[in-house]
Amino acid sequence: MIRLRHIVIAALPSLVAGHASARMVDRPVSWTFEGTRYDSVLVYDDATTARRPALLMVPAWFGLNANAIRKAEGVAGQRYVVLLTDMYGATIRPKNTAGARDAVAPLLSDRPMMRRRAAFALTQLRTLASQAPIDTTRLAAIGYCFGGAAVLDLARSGADIAAVVAFHGNLSTDDPALAHAIRARVLVMNGADDTTTSPQFDAFLTEMRGSPAPWQFLAIGHAVHCFTEKEATAATGLCRYDAQADAWSSMMMRAWLDESFSAH
Repeated sequence: MIRLRHIVIAALPSLVAGHASARMVDRPVSWTFEGTRYDSVLVYDDATTARRPALLMVPAWFGLNANAIRKAEGVAGQRYVVLLTDMYGATIRPKNTAGARDAVAPLLSDRPMMRRRAAFALTQLRTLASQAPIDTTRLAAIGYCFGGAAVLDLARSGADIAAVVAFHGNLSTDDPALAHAIRARVLVMNGADDTTTSPQFDAFLTEMRGSPAPWQFLAIGHAVHCFTEKEATAATGLCRYDAQADAWSSMMMRAWLDESFSAH
């Protein structure tokens, strides 16, 4: 049950300061849900006052940090308002792989809780239309790695949004029948050589065949996990940035969102 509903503008630590360009706004936004405080960031270009689509963005498993803010700025540009969403709680900011694994574990093991947190974050995005140039008739959600799992679960919850886009995301579910509730148009892009998620491909395709909403699953040739994460700089390995896959998947996202907003 949702009991606590309030939203405040609060000061994040120096995480936000220093990452706003002359026109890009990085506005700290906080809320409390089920007894836990969440510190997120609203990102948009204030060079124009035109209302634009808004995206709920869930970052990879390191959560809300300086790298995630820079990524949100790149996604936002002048096209979108982005709510970079804290899914862990304000006191949890992983510093290494072990910490990130510990942060995601409770959510991946309690998918109803993850869906509740994502759904509540979406309600906060809607309320922010009074403070930012958001067109509430054009909302979507995007996520990366763990964030892909979070936004796919948001879609499975039946969220009334135009689209969901997941990049190299965890595709697992606790209940494949939830696909019948999906209303958003779903685009999923994973690396064809992603050994982290490829074991989930067949089950995900079977699940999505039960969805009444339009969906696409794209396996990007030669890409592995983390292909949009510029910090994954290893020349080889299971988690590696791929500039071509990043650019191509971003282009596909924009085309999918444009089509989804037109159809919604």
